[in-house]
Amino acid sequence: METIALFGGSFDPPHIAHEAIVKALLDIEEIDKVIIMPTFLNPFKSQFFAPSELRLKWLKEIFSDYKNVEISDFEVSQAKKVPTIESVKYLLKKYKKIYLTIGADNLETLYKWKNYHELKELVTFIVASRESVELPKNFVQLSIDVDISSSALRHTIDKTKLPQKCAVEIEKFYKKL
Repeated sequence: METIALFGGSFDPPHIAHEAIVKALLDIEEIDKVIIMPTFLNPFKSQFFAPSELRLKWLKEIFSDYKNVEISDFEVSQAKKVPTIESVKYLLKKYKKIYLTIGADNLETLYKWKNYHELKELVTFIVASRESVELPKNFVQLSIDVDISSSALRHTIDKTKLPQKCAVEIEKFYKKL
């Protein structure tokens, strides 16, 4: 396995759009494996809602039956904010090529990511579409017709938008907030 797609994020909560992205990534012929890497804490945020260990557990359950999908605890185990560039350099010790998967909602602030100019030399970006965001031509586009925001979902928790395997547990957790 030489080529991976790294799909990082808060996954707070994980939802069916995340599943749709992983399924679409697995359909890309060049990608041998998808590595899902939840953050301990997003470098641009000051708090999380579900603890990182719980989000990691949910992701492991949700994707347990998927072939060529690995859930990495690299960032969670650091117990601090980890910039994407550090995760990419860690993975480049083992893999030859990395496709970095981001949501279209990240495009506007991508230039603010730590060492962005170096990062864009190390990876090929894949951008998962969002209805209202136009994607640049120089990025690989991943068309996903499930448009869900984790932050909106936290406020109006809807079990139909949660992965079946953990829907009840996730719903219960966020309804307590």
